[in-house]
Amino acid sequence: MGRWLGIGAVVVLGLWAASGIYRVQPDEQGVVMRFGAFDRTTQPGLNYHIPWPVESVTTPRVTRINRIDIGFRAAGDAPLTRPVPSRDVVEESLMLTGDENIIDIDFAVFWRIRDAGEFLFNTRNPEQTVKSGAESVMREVVGQTPIQPALTEARAEIESRVRTGVQFILDQYKSGVEITQVQLLKVDPPTEVIDTFRDVQRANADRERLRNEAETYRNDIIPRARGEGQRLIQEAEGYKESQIARARGEAARFLSVLSAYQGAKDVTIRRLYMETMEEILRRNPKLLVDDRLQGIVPYLPLDGASRPAGTAGPQQPARPPVPPSALNNAPAQPQASQGASR
Repeated sequence: MGRWLGIGAVVVLGLWAASGIYRVQPDEQGVVMRFGAFDRTTQPGLNYHIPWPVESVTTPRVTRINRIDIGFRAAGDAPLTRPVPSRDVVEESLMLTGDENIIDIDFAVFWRIRDAGEFLFNTRNPEQTVKSGAESVMREVVGQTPIQPALTEARAEIESRVRTGVQFILDQYKSGVEITQVQLLKVDPPTEVIDTFRDVQRANADRERLRNEAETYRNDIIPRARGEGQRLIQEAEGYKESQIARARGEAARFLSVLSAYQGAKDVTIRRLYMETMEEILRRNPKLLVDDRLQGIVPYLPLDGASRPAGTAGPQQPARPPVPPSALNNAPAQPQASQGASR
């Protein structure tokens, strides 16, 4: 009899010892409590603890993403007796911006358990702690941001700053919670003034549009005017250089003629006279005069005769007849007759 009692006691003791074996799932953490006080945290897999009543194990899920709505309550959070899609919580959603405007913000905070031991034993109500910290940090961030950026381009910055601030508070409390995301769902003026505010927004949008159009016109006309100014400056510079070069050429030519004149005065005078007469006669009509004729000198338009038929030449003014006495008294200029014969 005593033998069987001993065997029974060994079996009971073995079963009691085997009851300390437990499994932690991949999405869980094991929290071992010894006499009700936190002792250690175990990772997924097979683990062992001293059987009850010495130690006990809790395995909370640490990979599940939890959500907290602030400023509103979704349909899933509403009581079954009040089947409304969502309701606004004014005391949570109305906040004061940096430029002393009131704004209505609804946002959601997503979090998960990072350390199960800290989560279970360091805070009494972790969910309420996350909610209070998120609302406090959101009011602080919005209170430093003007209303216009908060409604438009600063939303991503607000979400990032709130997430960082809430995580800092929770780490100070050693709550074992990790904030994965802060999402702004609605950022609007209060319902009472939203229509007026939208009118102001449309007016601001029109102002920005007109300003952009003016900037576009300015960016188009100013470079064009600058290019036109540079073109005129370059043309003036080119004209200046051409005039300087021409003046220098004329001066060099004059100096060369002067040098030739100083070397051979008679030859130079004769050459200059012939070149001048050639230029004069080239630009004026020619007359052939025969001193054997008596009375009126006949006019022979050689320039008109050399033109094709049907081409009218320039009208020449009528010339008075030259008396023979004037021709006989004219000084003899062999250079002129040579020029005229040409």
